[in-house]
Amino acid sequence: MQTVNVKGPYNFDGILDRLSIDPLNEVNLAERTVRVPLIIEGEPNVAIVKGIGTTENPKFIIEGSIDDQTIKRLAHILQWDVPLTDIHQHFLTTDLKEIFEQHMGTPLVLDFDPYRTLIKCIIHQQLNMSFAHTLTERFVKQFGFEKEGVFFYPPPETAANITEEELREMQFSGRKAQYIIGIAKVIAEGQLDLDALAEKSDDEVMSSLIKLRGVGPWTVQNFLMFGLGRKNLFPMADIGIQNAIKKLYNLERKPTIEEMEQYKKAWEPYLSYASLYLWRSIE
Repeated sequence: MQTVNVKGPYNFDGILDRLSIDPLNEVNLAERTVRVPLIIEGEPNVAIVKGIGTTENPKFIIEGSIDDQTIKRLAHILQWDVPLTDIHQHFLTTDLKEIFEQHMGTPLVLDFDPYRTLIKCIIHQQLNMSFAHTLTERFVKQFGFEKEGVFFYPPPETAANITEEELREMQFSGRKAQYIIGIAKVIAEGQLDLDALAEKSDDEVMSSLIKLRGVGPWTVQNFLMFGLGRKNLFPMADIGIQNAIKKLYNLERKPTIEEMEQYKKAWEPYLSYASLYLWRSIE
């Protein structure tokens, strides 16, 4: 067991609330815990993170097989090293003031690994949130594996050998099944190193991933945000963001691209946080 102190504000209960939307995340809201699946040097590991502090004075207990690498990964995923005060102050001068006050201290928590982010983005494309989670859960529970009550996504070597027919039986479209299998093969064969993308610029990551069949700008933007933790992404094609802006400005229809371009100018250079808090406002 290890105790970690983090500089506030940091709204861990808000994080758990958002993580609990995904049925594959092992979250206990009453006990303020999340079980985090990690792959450390090729081996699966489960770390239990328990909040014991407040938004103003965050503190955590970490349980499981813990070493320095595990703590470092958790700090990156949970964004413990990102001070939120300056970001919060920035948005208090914008039209997002009320949303940021309501959800103060909510960090841009990452998915548990970049591969998981990419596969989840492909599955979620053009689906409503409820069915997207259902389809992802079917995929992971059928082809992934479980350790200490936590499900791990099937590794690329496993996913590369899934057949299109097997995925179609789960209600995947034929095209989406091809995308997942194809991307898994590219990674399994060593043609794409997702971890190495962390050292590249946003434009370089876009250039690397957009070549993959089934990957468009929306997928890359979400990968940059939730796979790598980049701070200035605003996926304007995202239906959730469009609906949140419609609600924020009391529009009778969804905003146009031109309107969104104008709105987001005041939110730079923290567009990823604007996106996150807009999602939070309608979840």
